[in-house]
Amino acid sequence: MRLEKDCIGEMFISDEVLYGIHTLRAKHNFPITNQRVNPLIIESYLQIKKAAALVNQKAGTLNRKKAALIISACNELLFSKDFQAFIVPAIQGGAGTSTNMNVNEVVARLAMKISAQSGREAIKIHPNDDVNQSQSTNDTYPTAGKMAMLKAIEPLEEKINQLIHVLEQKAMVYSQAVKVGRTQLQDAVPTTFGRSFNAYAAGFKRDLRKLKAVEKQLCQVNLGGTAIGTGLNASQSYEKAIVPALSRIAGIPLTQATDLVDATQNSDAFTSLSGILKGVAVNLSKMCHDLRLLASGPQAGLGEISLPKVQAGSSIMPGKINPVIPEVVNQVAFEVIGKDLTVTMAAESGQLELNAFEPIMFKEILTSEAHLTKAVQTLIDNCLVGLQVNVDRCRDEVNHSSIAATILSPYLGYERTTALIKTSEKTNIPVKHLVENAGLLPKDLVEKLFSTEVLTNTKQVPVSGQKPLMNKRSGSVR
Repeated sequence: MRLEKDCIGEMFISDEVLYGIHTLRAKHNFPITNQRVNPLIIESYLQIKKAAALVNQKAGTLNRKKAALIISACNELLFSKDFQAFIVPAIQGGAGTSTNMNVNEVVARLAMKISAQSGREAIKIHPNDDVNQSQSTNDTYPTAGKMAMLKAIEPLEEKINQLIHVLEQKAMVYSQAVKVGRTQLQDAVPTTFGRSFNAYAAGFKRDLRKLKAVEKQLCQVNLGGTAIGTGLNASQSYEKAIVPALSRIAGIPLTQATDLVDATQNSDAFTSLSGILKGVAVNLSKMCHDLRLLASGPQAGLGEISLPKVQAGSSIMPGKINPVIPEVVNQVAFEVIGKDLTVTMAAESGQLELNAFEPIMFKEILTSEAHLTKAVQTLIDNCLVGLQVNVDRCRDEVNHSSIAATILSPYLGYERTTALIKTSEKTNIPVKHLVENAGLLPKDLVEKLFSTEVLTNTKQVPVSGQKPLMNKRSGSVR
């Protein structure tokens, strides 16, 4: 055991662990969740500490040997991905100070262990004076958070791109698969599954553009501003060099915010990203609701599409299969939408020169990114790739749907077409047959009007060339 001191008092800490007194106090003080700080934040923080040591050494404010040891410790942790010593809970008070100090303590102690490996007396590395030199939690924590979000955006964008590709492929395969279009869950006018799949893809294309746009906001960081954006305790050379150095180390095109005070106290970049993630969730959920409706049945529902059978659906009803993949995606969407409200309230609640609630924002946003990425992946692999449209059933529905008679309105008028629809509903005779049997329009014109191309408005038939046949006495259609 070793005895460590801070401004509160003293604590004994196991000599086997790399973290120190500040980290241990945080673990005791925040027993809210077992979920630790996201590894992407830890990785980004280590890159910040490495860049800071390099820049401070060049500025002449950090001893060369100490800088080398700090860099070595960061490299070892980054290479091994061994983050066991980072034990601070994801939900924490203190605006991220506990996370920063956890990193400072681990890097400092590991650096001293590395120095002792040479057989010489270990060089003393101080968590605050050396590892945290020229920094504050208030500029390093939001920077690490933005870096983590940028790292998590990339796999999400890749999955959305895959999703768009799969939907566009389905649109090509089923470009001529006619179906009954519906508004307010009631039969409307015919359309095709090609158009439906293309419409889904279009929404996700917009989401992708929005994600690309918000990346520019996230790349602007307040690193170098220290406590409140004024740069107190940081040398001018550090303030100018730190962001370019970090950008090179992390491989992220970071830029220093033009107004560091603004970038320190305002969190609108996080609400922007969270809002876009919510938009992705809404589009996913809407599509999955549609998939569940269209696949309902199979005998007593719509049954217009068939989803892959991925697992048994009931413990009591043999053979029942449920749309479990759309259902899990729906639930992820509900979660992300709720997390956006949390982020909104946390951003709104920041007072004066600093927002103290970034920990919960970071936890929710990074979780949303990760869960959406996995949700899209399972939707593609376990649902959309194997989805099939029941083409014959859909065509039969269109043929027997009285709504297809909408195409007759320009020829027979709204009221007469309505009368035909009512007759069709009573007699269960398709409108097309009623028109043909009554000789209301030439047979070749009826065939054209009820073709897939005309019903779905991919090919139009001139209206002016054909007038309805009228009974001169009653004014009714013969």
